[in-house]
Amino acid sequence: MPPYLQGLAIGLAYVAPIGMQNLFVINSALTQPRRRALLTALIVVFFDVTLALACFFGIGALMERFTWLQLIILLAGGATVVWIGVGLLRDKPTMDQTVEVNVPLPRVAAKACVVTWFNPQALIDGTMLFGGFRAGNPGAVSSQLILGSSTASFLWFFGVTILISCFSARFNDKILRVINIVCGCIIIFYGLKLILRFFQLIL
Repeated sequence: MPPYLQGLAIGLAYVAPIGMQNLFVINSALTQPRRRALLTALIVVFFDVTLALACFFGIGALMERFTWLQLIILLAGGATVVWIGVGLLRDKPTMDQTVEVNVPLPRVAAKACVVTWFNPQALIDGTMLFGGFRAGNPGAVSSQLILGSSTASFLWFFGVTILISCFSARFNDKILRVINIVCGCIIIFYGLKLILRFFQLIL
């Protein structure tokens, strides 16, 4: 599979699992006019992509310089990513109608920023996944991977917003469960690839 498409698939698996970002976007699409829901999705995409780029150019760049850090991140990152995937397979998300969405756009931006940039789990997951792009792949390949992953953020959040606003009556907990199962399998596969890369480097 071309690196860009691989990054796109991994990116979709990374953003699709149901967390606070997705619940906010989903409930916005269910309760707000489509134009307002799309603006909310755009705000979420901005913070999601900037976090991914920061993880890629920050810790990813350091790993290119220090081999020992690269090995640690590949092993710890691979194990963490597999653990995240297993958690997704076991999780049973539900629609949460209590999430507040009828708020001014500046407040929406502030909440999206806090949920993304001040969320330790998001920082750890992003560092392990996107830092691993640079650790486990040559420069040009890793760049295509992060580009594909960033594209996935746009496609996912805007796609979810449009889909739910059009078919809100048919969206339920079962669909959320299927999303998590598919994403969990993809993430586990990628985590195992990171671990394999670790052993290839030390042998």
